[in-house]
Amino acid sequence: MEDRLKRLEAVQTMLLEIGQLSTSCSDITEFIRAVHRELGRIMYAANFYVALADQEDGTVRFVYFVDELDPTPDPHERVRLASPNESPTAWVILNRQRLVMTADEHVAREVDGKTWGAGSTAEHWMGCPLLDQHHQALGAMVIQSYDKQHTYSDEDQALFVQIAHHVSVALQGLQSMDRLERAVQERTALLAHEVAERRRAEGVQHALYQIANLSASALDAEKLSASLHQIISELIQAPNFLIALYHPETKEISIPYFVDQKDEEAPVKRFRYGVGMSSYVLSTKQASLHDHDSYARLLAEGRIEEPLGNTEISSWMGAPMLVHDKPYGVIIVQSYDPAVIYTPADLDLLAFMASHVAVAIARMQADRAIRKANERLETQNAALAEALHQLEEAQSEMVRQEKLASLGRLVAGVAHEINTPLGICVTATSHLVQELKLTREELANGEMTEDSLNQFLEIVDQSLRIMTTNTQRAAALVRSFKQVAVDQSSGDIRSFMLRSYLDEVLLSLQPKLKGRPVKVEVDCPADLRLDSFPGAVSQIVTNMVVNSLVHGFEHEQAGKIRISAHADGEDVVFDYSDDGSGMDKDTLSKLFDPFFTTKRGTGGSGLGAHILYNLVTGALGGTVRVESAPGEGLRYHLRFPCDRRATEREPEAA
Repeated sequence: MEDRLKRLEAVQTMLLEIGQLSTSCSDITEFIRAVHRELGRIMYAANFYVALADQEDGTVRFVYFVDELDPTPDPHERVRLASPNESPTAWVILNRQRLVMTADEHVAREVDGKTWGAGSTAEHWMGCPLLDQHHQALGAMVIQSYDKQHTYSDEDQALFVQIAHHVSVALQGLQSMDRLERAVQERTALLAHEVAERRRAEGVQHALYQIANLSASALDAEKLSASLHQIISELIQAPNFLIALYHPETKEISIPYFVDQKDEEAPVKRFRYGVGMSSYVLSTKQASLHDHDSYARLLAEGRIEEPLGNTEISSWMGAPMLVHDKPYGVIIVQSYDPAVIYTPADLDLLAFMASHVAVAIARMQADRAIRKANERLETQNAALAEALHQLEEAQSEMVRQEKLASLGRLVAGVAHEINTPLGICVTATSHLVQELKLTREELANGEMTEDSLNQFLEIVDQSLRIMTTNTQRAAALVRSFKQVAVDQSSGDIRSFMLRSYLDEVLLSLQPKLKGRPVKVEVDCPADLRLDSFPGAVSQIVTNMVVNSLVHGFEHEQAGKIRISAHADGEDVVFDYSDDGSGMDKDTLSKLFDPFFTTKRGTGGSGLGAHILYNLVTGALGGTVRVESAPGEGLRYHLRFPCDRRATEREPEAA
């Protein structure tokens, strides 16, 4: 009786110890080890283990295991929870019931030679489920004996059940704490990862900022490449670094920058496309990551032609520099050190950086092209200024000498445009001189009549009007060329009736139309008044008609030219068309280009349509649209303000 009381006191002490351990101990394994130590004071416990189950993934791990015969499993390893027919431990966990059995009872459960459980067969085996407050299985606590002299009595079994209950209560708290600690650890690890990623992203952002600054700096290729190497080295270990640039015009690759631990200089500075790893990366247009073996396979398979440089690499990666699938070059980083092995994340970063480097290179090339274009433009401006100066000198010479022949000293295009009105004036003058001679002869012979005098006066009037119109047109042509050159519009605005003015212009063109089977029709209201530049209107119509005669109709070809104009609100809609040969789409697209002509060497300077466009959009402040097709003639659609004074005042008022 005294022994029983001592045992009960020991059990009571153990249960109190378990309660204290559950609050003071934070590690489950240490807690169960203490339970095992206390359990050994009240019963035989040489073989003892605790298995904890995870209901979510259906696994079990042996967090504490002490056995005389079987090896100790890894306490962190999770193994699949067997079925009740395969393992006594699984039986206890899944049935949530106590199980006590002898060796004979254990062997009796073996069916068809299959063992029940993986461990050694015990003489006496006892397992109790560890249950939570909802009677769900936390795991199992097992004690066993391989010695027939040590078996477990009914009292031992009852005590073991009580101890298992207290352990279950303690385990719930410990597992909650363990889950909380794991959650804290996971969250801490996640935050650390986020911090690392943020720092990495900041590093990448800083690198991109530096690359953008480099593209705006006027650095030579070597300094630029060295700066890029330094920037990328801050993100990736890059002791061996190469930049290759692709030259599409020659189908070659150059190496402006090369740093290598084994080679002081690049094997070659420039080579044809198709050779080496640079060509391989450019041909695939994909970033590539290789180790020594995969690199060797590429060589063995012949996928790399004539490998350049040292091939004894440990890790290699290359990324193409592409902008909208256009190749600019390759960035290559490699390692000879087995301890420095690049990862797919490194490759992604290198590819990302390479794409931005490509944008920077494209921007630099565009800037250089713009600078060269500006230099050419400055040269052209100087040439234009010189041409303008020569034009002004020629105009002054023409005024001083009052000889139309001085126009020949102007540029070929100016001479071509001015020769027409001056030729008309010469023809009219010659005709007038001849008529004057005949009239003087009639007067000297006494044959002068009133009719012949009136006829002579009419000829004089018509000739003077033709001469006046064409000399004004010639002056307007000179002014127009000056206006085109300096991109300014004429300041000569006056009020005039468009229909009557068109008649005057067409009258001055009669020498050009004479003898040609081409009819001109005009559809314009007689009361359509313009406050605009009559000189610009005259030259526009003249250029249209002359271009039709030169380019639209063969010399003996019959045709029709139609001119129509009408008011549309505050604008004039002016349409011009001919039914000549027309032009194809390519020629039409170049119609307004200066000095573009299809009659080079046969009277065409290529300035007529260009001047027309500048006069409509500049002096008249309007728009011009042209339509044509082979065999369908040419059609101009013009629209410009009726009152040019009002439209010129609007910007000032604004």
